[in-house]
Amino acid sequence: MTQRVRVQNFCLSSDGFGAGEGQSHDRPFGHADPGALAGWAGATAHWPNRTEPGGTYGLDDYVTRDFTNNIGAEIMGRNKFGPQRGAWENLDWQGWWGDEPPFHTPVFVLTHHLRPSFTLGETTFHFLDASPEEALAQAFAAAGGKDVRIGGGVQTVREFLDADLVDQMHLAVAPVELGRGERLWASPDELTDRFHLERIPSPSGVVHHFFWRR
Repeated sequence: MTQRVRVQNFCLSSDGFGAGEGQSHDRPFGHADPGALAGWAGATAHWPNRTEPGGTYGLDDYVTRDFTNNIGAEIMGRNKFGPQRGAWENLDWQGWWGDEPPFHTPVFVLTHHLRPSFTLGETTFHFLDASPEEALAQAFAAAGGKDVRIGGGVQTVREFLDADLVDQMHLAVAPVELGRGERLWASPDELTDRFHLERIPSPSGVVHHFFWRR
């Protein structure tokens, strides 16, 4: 089976922003309300952090479960990993996700400032100063024949799109406008020269956008 490069469960505002301005330790999405962007996923029955019974089923739950389906490695940018910029002041910061990150695979963090790899639970983080093509070669080698997910943020997704390395995408567009921040698109139709696009609205108010190569 051919390994694919996927963007999965990537959340956007209706005006195309994946994060707001002013990211900090306490606000990973900057001025954006993470509940407004991703609350649809947290409400599902199979949300990984769910601690109580219940939750919704249907389309939202299906794509939440699909987040890990056949994924063998992830590539993310420095801004998704944490709020620090420039050289590492210390190595105490190990990401937003606590002792058991949700990835359960090798994760390759793109950064110009390298640091040693480390493991939390079933997830090992590696730090690369590499082009998208170079990073993808390492991720494919580590993925055990499975797909590689481009996890974000917006700049990283855009770099892989610009390099024409993405095979399919699922983006969840929430009914909220951010006005400023990290913008992926002005319109999803910008990508239809290379991708088929199907939009499916959910009762939660989110519109799921599925892209696959023409």
